[in-house]
Amino acid sequence: MEAKFINPFIKATIEVIHTMAHVKTQASKPYLKKDDQATGDVSTVVGLTGKINGTFSISFDEKSILKIASGLFGEELTELDKEVAEVAGELANMISGQARREIETLGMLLDGSIPSVITGMNHNILHLTDGPKIAIPFEVPGVGKFTKEICFER
Repeated sequence: MEAKFINPFIKATIEVIHTMAHVKTQASKPYLKKDDQATGDVSTVVGLTGKINGTFSISFDEKSILKIASGLFGEELTELDKEVAEVAGELANMISGQARREIETLGMLLDGSIPSVITGMNHNILHLTDGPKIAIPFEVPGVGKFTKEICFER
């Protein structure tokens, strides 16, 4: 997978979370992920279809999604409930739209599905394509971490 198709997802993640929740995040070095184990407590998956098919996911640890949801709602949230989990899905929807608009300028049109949200410790994220899973760790400084995974068919 070419970096020019991954970078829009990194950029959109940073910009959407900062704009919507007033929370700064930092991306770390991408790596090839070999398993299906989620890195967090709340994950969201979005299917992508078009010239090529794929998925992307974001898996938030509890502290990071609570911080982001608190910023979005303008009040401190302390419990990982259904409302907080739905924030993950809404963020994925906004990130998907922004990233796909940028990828369209590169000549590739992609459609995105409605995000699916998965909660609970030790869940799996299944990418339904056979391509490599590129994982990008993010940090919410002083709070927590989350991981974005991108997988396009070969």
